[in-house]
Amino acid sequence: MDAIRGPDAGTLLIRALRSNASAAGITMQVATITCTPWASATFVGTLHRLTIAVDPVPGLRDWIDGLPEAEFAMRRHIVADLTVDGIATINDREHVTIAVLTLIDA
Repeated sequence: MDAIRGPDAGTLLIRALRSNASAAGITMQVATITCTPWASATFVGTLHRLTIAVDPVPGLRDWIDGLPEAEFAMRRHIVADLTVDGIATINDREHVTIAVLTLIDA
């Protein structure tokens, strides 16, 4: 995090995911995250690949299934695309792998 500019897109994304999960009664932890700069002819952003660990609670599958269509509040960024790439059970926890494209919203 840059003290002058504030949190980066990865930090904002994690905060937004946690807020969304909390609203659904789910506690999540980020197991892994990678952030890669991304650009097209008209947009600039970041491609994030995350694995989040969650306890298997009622409503978890509905929350996971709703992630691609969910709205996330992120200052100066928007979630342009989110895909759930996989779900694995490890040590009695669900590990959900997602890819998220965030774009700078100037």
